[in-house]
Amino acid sequence: MKDLQKVWENLDVLHLNREAPRAYYIPYANTESARQGKRGKSPFYQTLNGQWKFRYHRSVQEVKEAFYEEAYDYSGWDDLLVPSCWQSNGYDQMQYCNVNYPIPCDPPFVPDENPAGLYIREFNVSGDWKDQAAHVVFEGVNSCFYLWVNGAFVGYSQGSRIPAEFDLSSYVRSGKNRMAVMVLKWCDGTYLEDQDAWRYSGIFRDVYLLARSQERIRDVFYQADLSADYKQASLRCDVESHGIVEVQVQLLDAAGHEVSSSTARVKGKETLRLDIASPVLWSAENPYLYSLLVSGAGEVLHFHVGLRKVEVVDGVFRINGQDIKLKGVNRHDSHPELGQTIPLKHMIQDLKLMKQHNINTIRTSHYPNDPRFLDLCDQYGFYVIDEADLEAHGVLHAGDYHMLTKNPEWEAAFLDRAVRMVERDKNHPSVVIWSMGNESGYGVNHIAMARWTRERDTTRPVHYEGAALKYNGHPDTSCLDMNSRMYATVQELIAYGSDESQTKPLLQCEYSHAMGNSCGDLKDYWDVIYAYPKLMGGCVWEWCDHGIKAESPDGQTFYGYGGDFGDVQNDGNFCIDGLVSPDRIPHTNLLELKKVMAPVLLEAEDAAEGKVRVSNRYDFIDLSDVVMSWKVELDGETVEQGELPSLQTPPHGTEIVTIPYSVPHTAGRWFLNLFVTQRTDKPWAAAGHELTSEQFELPMPASVPAPAADLRVLPDITVEQRDDEVIVEGFDFLHVFDLHAGTFTKITKHGVPLLQGRPQFSIWRAPADNDRKIKVLWSKEGYDRAITKVYRAEVTEVSEKRVQIEVDFALTCNIKLPLLKGKAVWEVDGAGAITLKTSVQVREDLPYLPRFGLQLVMPAGNEQVEYFGYGPHESYIDKRQSVRKSKYELTVDQMHHSYVVPQENGSRYGTEWASVSNALGMGLLFTSLGSEFSFQALHYTPEDMTQAKHTYSLRRRKETIVHLDYKMNGIGSSSCGTDLLEQYQLSDKDMAFELRMTPILTEDE
Repeated sequence: MKDLQKVWENLDVLHLNREAPRAYYIPYANTESARQGKRGKSPFYQTLNGQWKFRYHRSVQEVKEAFYEEAYDYSGWDDLLVPSCWQSNGYDQMQYCNVNYPIPCDPPFVPDENPAGLYIREFNVSGDWKDQAAHVVFEGVNSCFYLWVNGAFVGYSQGSRIPAEFDLSSYVRSGKNRMAVMVLKWCDGTYLEDQDAWRYSGIFRDVYLLARSQERIRDVFYQADLSADYKQASLRCDVESHGIVEVQVQLLDAAGHEVSSSTARVKGKETLRLDIASPVLWSAENPYLYSLLVSGAGEVLHFHVGLRKVEVVDGVFRINGQDIKLKGVNRHDSHPELGQTIPLKHMIQDLKLMKQHNINTIRTSHYPNDPRFLDLCDQYGFYVIDEADLEAHGVLHAGDYHMLTKNPEWEAAFLDRAVRMVERDKNHPSVVIWSMGNESGYGVNHIAMARWTRERDTTRPVHYEGAALKYNGHPDTSCLDMNSRMYATVQELIAYGSDESQTKPLLQCEYSHAMGNSCGDLKDYWDVIYAYPKLMGGCVWEWCDHGIKAESPDGQTFYGYGGDFGDVQNDGNFCIDGLVSPDRIPHTNLLELKKVMAPVLLEAEDAAEGKVRVSNRYDFIDLSDVVMSWKVELDGETVEQGELPSLQTPPHGTEIVTIPYSVPHTAGRWFLNLFVTQRTDKPWAAAGHELTSEQFELPMPASVPAPAADLRVLPDITVEQRDDEVIVEGFDFLHVFDLHAGTFTKITKHGVPLLQGRPQFSIWRAPADNDRKIKVLWSKEGYDRAITKVYRAEVTEVSEKRVQIEVDFALTCNIKLPLLKGKAVWEVDGAGAITLKTSVQVREDLPYLPRFGLQLVMPAGNEQVEYFGYGPHESYIDKRQSVRKSKYELTVDQMHHSYVVPQENGSRYGTEWASVSNALGMGLLFTSLGSEFSFQALHYTPEDMTQAKHTYSLRRRKETIVHLDYKMNGIGSSSCGTDLLEQYQLSDKDMAFELRMTPILTEDE
């Protein structure tokens, strides 16, 4: 097109004819509809969402025709729903990248083969709009676009996740109109939009028309002033007009009663003030909202008002005078089918899940979200770190992390992204921190952004992690109100929290990388965060797995990641790093997070006396709206339960309560379980929703007699050795031990086979995503190829009631020295029980092991699992805050937790006994004889899960694979975070454990 202005590579042009940024609002005709906030009910609003005509070109160079002209025939074009992403509809290339740019790094230039999407939509304009100014708002277009109406060029804009508004008054007419849009995939702004995400294109957020009065309210900015004792408040409302407007501002309380009002004749800008006596303050715990109605020129604008004060005092982050811990997550826009086009209901689903799991903070990583999302955060109660649409991570691999932010030619582009974010979102009480983007170096351009933001809005602090000293950026960080780190170690946090020279609070904007089976370090982090006032909390990376719904070659549905869609440059499954699955099913990571960030802490003051210390970790509300119930279990069975009177524990306060349980009177394992639930319904969960729970083991009084000794008389056995086979036969069992293999080949009871294959010692687990660093060493040493070498196996003792077999063995692999050497002593008694005593020595120079224990395979049909240990879901040495010890009954399938990328899962820490059987109760009972063990029963071997890259390639075996581990290595979060803490590493060089396997035939055994 000859008349096309090629500005997408011009740093001097960020837009053409775009309106100045303003606060987000929709004008309404009256107060009632304005307060309801239903956009479609406004006569001044008209959606342009819906079916558009669309044509995709691999390059803008292919666009030769003047498609925007009124006479152009587009009838042969495709239909495409707006809002949507091209790639979600089969156009262009699905591509996931993390750090690297998906184009050559040659700023500000982009490839000549720049894909273009052409959109055409016809729409009607009501005659009622004849005397009004028509505007069009594009809430989000990736990455830049040109706009024509009725054949005339209107304007150009870039900045993908920030609204672009144009005045169409000179272009539209009553009746039928035609709008044409050309969207380009790349522009110079692409260098500032290198976020860790799928690279989507198109008109992906809402598009709508607004009819505005010729003289109208253009912008509103309110700021609250609170007295020192928070008992008085005033609201300063800055109103900007287009022309001269008689303006009324009115503040209503939540019930709709007027609190204060004021009027003024506004010409340009005026400030109106409203006084508020006995203000109700807004917080994430009590998101009380007033309504600010701004009326003028026949329009009513509505804004949520949350009265709150955000400040940093003596290095401590505070809201409304209270020290606050931000219990947060990072959240990308992500939908498994729609890409970055997020329906309102999907936003609500996310927020409800977050509230249900004790999350109070959201970092909008790494761009402003849909403005309606912030409306919801205002209402549901979240602290939002609103982040500018700015990430230039790709320059890191170009050799200079600061090359764009230190270049004055890019200042306008940087600043534009802060200005448009702040102006749009400035009236949202949920926004408590402005963030100047992510991973883009740090230089004069970031300083310009932060300084402008602080001047424009004095009520919120400013954040930017990229200014950390480790990045060697600009030394002046005075424009930032906090220090920020990603994936700092626990020791680094302790050092910062105890350093008196640090005058700013520290935010972990990213920590505990929730990739796959993860978050094994949460308690370690939060113990430290709670201990030091200057540590203001942090945001787990991240909220959801960014899997894309796809279909395998054999017709199975699965979630794809980088490389699954023909994208050659990709970062694999690094987008599968969330607390919930793509379809919002919580991973156990989220359950762990819920527990460690719970608003109520329960600690044993004196368990023997039933005294429990209740600590209220809410900042603003007492515990009168929670119910605390209790239950006492004996060996996993409930023997007593009750409910306590209402608690009145004040915010940040403690209270000692007494649980009126009966003193244990019989031998066994006694546990006191406490549950804290909601008393009343909330918008995000019904009454009875569990906030947290806790468990204490009750001490046995000295007067309780010890358990009676086992006085059973064991039947006799016969032992026969045939070559390398030792055949042990009893009254109702037959076991066969292979001396050559050093293990059993047959275990039966009443002729029922209970073993398939040979039990063997195992050190390999399917690497979790967090093993991605250490697994290289594991594989180098041959952990995944270990086989058993038997040095000696012989029957050492035989009697009428027992036989004992000793085996000296090693686990070895090709090339390497033996990984470990050990002795196994197997004993079979007259009841058919098999006792194993093992001691091993691990080679000194080896890295820590994934696991060590016994693996055995049970025949098909053994689907029933019962165990006494931690549950009901998976648990590990460093990931067990959200589980409690009891007796659990599940199926083998229920023991499995499905991750998008198959990996280690389903282990149960601290198991004391477990049984695996068929539906009639025929199977094996496994009992610890000393220390507890880690238990796992799945339909997959570690090798199956190691080899599978997707769930559809993970083939469910009919057999049940059982692991009885001396120890399982911790989980951690080191896929992007810190290394697994030493105390959770299986680095033992000398190990010994004992267990017993007993064949069972009935449900009574």
